[in-house]
Amino acid sequence: MDPILQKQIPYNPLMQKALPGIQPLAMQDWLRPDDVFAAQTAARAQLLDTRREDVLMLDVAAMPAAQELLRMVLAQLYAPDSQQVQPGDGPPVTINWEDPLGTLGRIAQQDFCILEKRGDEHVMTGAVLCFPASWQLAEKFMAPLTGIHTPIASYDASIAARVQRLFDGVQPGRPLWRFNSLWYRDAELHQPRRRYKERDDAFNATAGYMRSEKQMIIRLPETRAVVFCIHTYVLARKDLVAQWGTGPAAEIG
Repeated sequence: MDPILQKQIPYNPLMQKALPGIQPLAMQDWLRPDDVFAAQTAARAQLLDTRREDVLMLDVAAMPAAQELLRMVLAQLYAPDSQQVQPGDGPPVTINWEDPLGTLGRIAQQDFCILEKRGDEHVMTGAVLCFPASWQLAEKFMAPLTGIHTPIASYDASIAARVQRLFDGVQPGRPLWRFNSLWYRDAELHQPRRRYKERDDAFNATAGYMRSEKQMIIRLPETRAVVFCIHTYVLARKDLVAQWGTGPAAEIG
């Protein structure tokens, strides 16, 4: 199967930024499709058909937040009262309110993680994560923010406190975003990796593909849950260089 590759990316992933690198985002931009929308949504549907237990988890208490998220996505990409939609040129998808994350995984290009305040931290209470970049949903589900980011060395106590303040402070209609960047040898979108398994030589600046996630933080106005939304870009080195030049060797977590 040919790799699914974008030809362009709407920001320069080679631009080094200090963590956490957060910027404001216009609400109309958080679900903007790109040139591989149809291919990525088809890949997501296949993963949900064949590996659902790996890519989707939802705590029963997070169902209201998942349904609110589905309403928001429908309103922006399709129509709020849709009963059936057609993503790209793929088959129609029936809206299933009893399976909101499964439905989202088939109608949107992005991955979605739901985080709800439990005690002092936000906890991942649900996610549809078809395109993990070297992590596993099972190891992060129902974990707080500090646990989610273990064992990232740069995610120290100071960064953890700043990120928690961001999740506490983000307001409805005023999303935030950042990006990460890593060179990969393999263009595969579904790349899970266990927490303490060492990265191999796929992660170096001589590899052929740039993988970058546009990571967005959105507050749901009714349930007040926070959504961590991930739009994954994978570009061949030649296409990235054609758009942005060589730049520094990116390895931004």
